Amino acid sequence: METIGRNSACWCGSGKKYKKCHYQFDERLKEMAQEGHLIPSHDMIKNKEQIDGIRESGKINIAVLDYVAEHIGPGVTTQQIDDWVYEQTTSRGAIPAPLNYEGFPKSVCTSVNDQVCHGIPSEDVVLQEGDIVNIDVSTIYHGYFSDSSRMFCIGEVSPEKKKLVDVTKECVQAGLDVVKPWGLMGDMGHAVHEHALANGYTVVREIGGHGVGIEFHEDPYVSYVSQPGTGMVMAPGMIFTIEPMVNMGSDKIFVNDEDGWTVYTDDGKPSAQWEVQVLVTEGGYEILAY
Repeated sequence: METIGRNSACWCGSGKKYKKCHYQFDERLKEMAQEGHLIPSHDMIKNKEQIDGIRESGKINIAVLDYVAEHIGPGVTTQQIDDWVYEQTTSRGAIPAPLNYEGFPKSVCTSVNDQVCHGIPSEDVVLQEGDIVNIDVSTIYHGYFSDSSRMFCIGEVSPEKKKLVDVTKECVQAGLDVVKPWGLMGDMGHAVHEHALANGYTVVREIGGHGVGIEFHEDPYVSYVSQPGTGMVMAPGMIFTIEPMVNMGSDKIFVNDEDGWTVYTDDGKPSAQWEVQVLVTEGGYEILAY
């Protein structure tokens, strides 16, 4: 951690003197580092201007998913969903973050049944009664990024699929219940994992959450199969996603060789995911996108 004079301008860009701004914050981080904890770097801590911008991006992300929720149903193709997301995002002056990201060809990820994540929208994929689908929307607005996803049950789904979808949402809440300033990410991930295991499910190990806001994917990596008492300190000003991928069967996965993106469960059983974007605050947390 860099040394800053007490009367110098604070590193956060607030314009305040360091001693009146983040001095005590940094002292707390130093104490936790001395206790052996992993602490965030200054660039993981968002200032007020950045948080305000990310919050506005999140409002658009939420509105786009709300639109999808109002129109999705049996007979809809995943390409139609992609069209909706592009139109609803750009009409609000924003950009779909997935579009052309590292070569991804669409504006949204649509992952159906045994697709774990990164499903590519297509005219050939028609949602059927009984399907479950994850719609993962990410938005860039005035340079700020937001990211969240929701599960949708198409028509009447089996009790087994419905339980998977519901329990996965409960896993996110179990994680949120542990988010607090100066807490540990490992405690949050452990809470997520334990709730999934208690219901007979597994959690994907290789893919987790991430910091987000100034870029699409930032540090830290967020695991949902972590041990209590481990992981990075959740300091106020950090923004990251809670987005466990919960499988009905094995936690083993594979990536489709043909498209290089779509992740499937190895055993062909369904997977579910909900994602929220969370700001750690002085008093707890704020959900910026859901």
